Amino acid sequence: MVGMAGKTKPPGEAMVRGSVVVHRRRCGKANCRCADGESLHESVVLSYSEDGKTRFLMLPAGEAARVRAAVEAYRSERARLDEAAEAGRAALVARLGQARGRR
Repeated sequence: MVGMAGKTKPPGEAMVRGSVVVHRRRCGKANCRCADGESLHESVVLSYSEDGKTRFLMLPAGEAARVRAAVEAYRSERARLDEAAEAGRAALVARLGQARGRR
């Protein structure tokens, strides 16, 4: 697949919306090391919002870097799209302003 900037992107996970974070939690077992609240269990997860709810997708150790890159690609493309949308709005406002001046 070729992106808008002419760069070749792998199919599927080229872009992912969300954030890669370290999720720390207690498991709830009374005799576990996490019960003291100090030595919590840690997992690298993709945190994302779906239908107004925060969801977590646990990532295998070998996937974290790939998913981080896909998240960054999404953010970069989103920023580029936002800039293009702002430029389009500014052009529309200018064009409509000129049309009013011609009346």
